[in-house]
Amino acid sequence: MNKASTDQETIAAYQALIENMGRITAQCQELVNAFSQQQPPSQPKATDIDPFNISNTFIELGKAMMANPERLVQAQMSLMNQYADLWQKMLHNSGKPEKPEGQSTSGGKKGDRRFKDAAWEENPLFEHLKQAYLLTAQHIEKTVAETSGLDEKEARKAAFYTRQFVDSMSPSNFLLTNPEALKETIDSKGENLVRGLRNVIEDLKAGEGQLKIRQTDTSAFEVGVNIATTPGKVVFRNELMELIQYAPLTKTVFRRPLLIIPPWINKFYILDLEPKNSFIRWSISKGYTVFVISWVNPDAKLAEKNFVDYMHEGIFAALDAIAMATGEREVNTVGYCIGGTLLASTLAYMAARGDKRIKAATMLVAQVDFSEPGELEVFIDEEQINALDEKMSEKGYLESSSMSTTFNLLRANDLIWSFVVNNYLLGKEPYPFNLLYWNQDSTRMPRAMHLFYLREMYLHNHLVKPGAIVFDDVPIDLTTIKVPMYLQSAREDHISPYPSVFKGGHHFQGPVRFIIAGSGHIAGVINPPAAHKYHYLVNEKQPDNLDEWLAGAEEHPGSWWPDWHRWLYRRSGKKIPARRPGDGQLKPLEDAPGSYVKMK
Repeated sequence: MNKASTDQETIAAYQALIENMGRITAQCQELVNAFSQQQPPSQPKATDIDPFNISNTFIELGKAMMANPERLVQAQMSLMNQYADLWQKMLHNSGKPEKPEGQSTSGGKKGDRRFKDAAWEENPLFEHLKQAYLLTAQHIEKTVAETSGLDEKEARKAAFYTRQFVDSMSPSNFLLTNPEALKETIDSKGENLVRGLRNVIEDLKAGEGQLKIRQTDTSAFEVGVNIATTPGKVVFRNELMELIQYAPLTKTVFRRPLLIIPPWINKFYILDLEPKNSFIRWSISKGYTVFVISWVNPDAKLAEKNFVDYMHEGIFAALDAIAMATGEREVNTVGYCIGGTLLASTLAYMAARGDKRIKAATMLVAQVDFSEPGELEVFIDEEQINALDEKMSEKGYLESSSMSTTFNLLRANDLIWSFVVNNYLLGKEPYPFNLLYWNQDSTRMPRAMHLFYLREMYLHNHLVKPGAIVFDDVPIDLTTIKVPMYLQSAREDHISPYPSVFKGGHHFQGPVRFIIAGSGHIAGVINPPAAHKYHYLVNEKQPDNLDEWLAGAEEHPGSWWPDWHRWLYRRSGKKIPARRPGDGQLKPLEDAPGSYVKMK
């Protein structure tokens, strides 16, 4: 290649870069306009400025730290010494530092995807930057964790939000300190930044002034077309739910139908994402007549729907409809997450009324004892609930975006910062992934129900206190529940921790089978046998002490689904000819997955 052609290419590259900088400048103005147009003219409320009640926590943390200044100085000196050691090791190793010992933050864990680019290891500058960040992050988290003088709940809250801060400051999140983003900027002559700003503007408009970060290509999925496709019919509907009866996949079925009660915080089709990992389809293939509640996405008209309404118009309405559809009054049930909490509450109500229609109950990562509620606890105190109450009073419900933000913060590196880098710094479109499509297809919360759930369950833990909660003049007492219970938990569940699920089993009188599956709140449940992933633990002796349970537990490879099937089929009655939707008194209203699940 001659010098003239090289010069021409250089000039063309500079021209492209200048043009892209001009486009970026124009888009920055568009970004400012889009943001300002979406902001309300009124002054922000105190609850808008500090919706998570963080300021008081860090004021108390600051006071506790200053009460022992010597420890603070020692920690600072220790960090300075570690910085000096890191610098010396970098010089000693010809510019490549050794990894410091004791990395404890998420950034220091094996397989941290923030630092997957080869330059974080191969380039001395970026390797040093990464290790310096990890040392600082470790120092900050350790200092906060070792600060005395805070009560246990405030200490956990301080640690959680410290981690949020530490994660947000990762060098991978910024253009000038992310080698992959820098390389892309040079190679594309800034085109990635043009695309990234366009993505920011689109996300800001989609969130109506709030940044609604896209986690997947939503155009790649359609409910009922390529997700939630198991054949069935909606056979009953009221203003709170649709009841779906699925078509059989076997010639004979167990006599006793199976009712699945999903959470209403998300949509039911997490249990039916695609045929290969559909818990619903797999259950049908094992000979169960499966009914699933599909909750409505509530609006202001349903603002006063409460927990008792979800029992009557949800579970009880479904039981009545199943009896009409199949002629069977006795059913088995599955409750997922908050659906399991509702199921346990309903079983106690039924026990008090002498209602024995439910013969066996499965609870998937569901809590009834909230004394160890997991990381969600940091979002729940009287101040935050009052702020939520004020916020929900405006429309009668909690926006789905608020719930999404809460759950995304629990895994911020995976569900927030990775997409900031991909969408905005690299200027790429998010990858189409059905699980993340479901994760973003969230629902609103009716004001009355949500306040009751947060206050009575999370804040006061009243469900395990006999008589502290009353439904229709019926005191709720979990110790009156005698039906067999299958309690599934997950080892890495940050929403319903397995110790909490285990503790909940102590409040039931009937026989309890408790298992711990691998992975977390979603993957620990949606783990089909054909995937050959993870494992589950079970202790056949089922001791009351968790440490004893763990010490005597046996590990089984793969999915827990077959273990559940072996437990349930013995409680499902004899085999009869398969039932089809419409065979009974209820005629189909429309094809599954119905209309409610498609409501935005």
